[in-house]
Amino acid sequence: MKKIMKSVLLMFALLLLCSTELPKVKAADAEGEKEAGRELTELREEYRAYQERLNGVKNRSQIEENGFCVLEEQVFTVTLESLGEVFFVPALDERYHRLILFFADEEERIVYRTDQLAMNFVRDGSLAQLVRDISAVSFQDVNGDLKTDIVLIASCSRGANQTRKPYQVGEVLFAGENGFYRDFRISDKINRFGMNKSVDVILSYVRDGKSTEFLYTAKTMKELSDNGFLVIEEQSYRREFEKLGSLLVVPGSITIADYDIFMIYLVNDEGMITWSFQPMGVHDNLYALRGIACRDIDGDGMKDLVVLARYSDEVAPGQQEIVSDYGIYYQRTGGFAEDSDFKRRFTCDENTKMEDLVYAARAYWGYVEEQEQDT
Repeated sequence: MKKIMKSVLLMFALLLLCSTELPKVKAADAEGEKEAGRELTELREEYRAYQERLNGVKNRSQIEENGFCVLEEQVFTVTLESLGEVFFVPALDERYHRLILFFADEEERIVYRTDQLAMNFVRDGSLAQLVRDISAVSFQDVNGDLKTDIVLIASCSRGANQTRKPYQVGEVLFAGENGFYRDFRISDKINRFGMNKSVDVILSYVRDGKSTEFLYTAKTMKELSDNGFLVIEEQSYRREFEKLGSLLVVPGSITIADYDIFMIYLVNDEGMITWSFQPMGVHDNLYALRGIACRDIDGDGMKDLVVLARYSDEVAPGQQEIVSDYGIYYQRTGGFAEDSDFKRRFTCDENTKMEDLVYAARAYWGYVEEQEQDT
């Protein structure tokens, strides 16, 4: 009986606790909804004020007066079917770092403007973006309708980390009856699958249909080879991965518009791709693969994958820079996780060897042993 009474009292206490906590939970939810509502209202007000500034630009001389910084080096005179001969005047919003394209006639009146660009939608739900400059712009017929379209690439910063190479965002504006329109599906694929490296790469995709999408979606080695993927045979070998079994390490590349796009795949005995790596990061072109090592880096008893390569990057029009870089991928249950912590602390150069890289990475993890062979 005492046990029964004790259980009843315990149950009653729990019910009482729940009944007293429930109003607190509801109050917290209500307050959270109010806060979200306030943030949405503030964002709407910010956007309204921004649009007023943007639409307040009636003349070329008013661009900077309204808080937009003209990118003078990218101002061109161009003849467009829907607008005639106009000045192409790109500008950055000084507060929100958004890119705006103004088009002015010979009397410098603004006849068209747009900020509906892929680079202005990178940060979801935010008016503020990270555009720094225009990397490239080209005026030509992309889709074969005999109208001049615009191919555009913007350079974007990485937030507070100004030391890392900016990333690029590409866009195609197609000529319409009274201006330009964008196809968000094309913009998405250009940027999601790394086809924003140059105007030529974008044209290879949009105009000629040569896409890198298969590099990320292929399920088998046959799909890769059917689409022109070339294996770097001297760096391809079989390794036993503790969680994934015996797999063939397959590095290779595909050339699009003179750019070698580099990927690595792990392939099983049936030719199925079990994992893929994209070591290039923000680099433009594979210059030379220096090595791939499968060794335990973090001391958990499982082989990780280390890639050391040299890449070429365009630092100015027609000027290339050769840089060395690496990637480390830690084997985990069910796959791999890319390193970020060690990479913030160790920078390689042209003299760095694979043995140096492996030793430094192991030392970071407190796992320093005699260097064994790559097995």
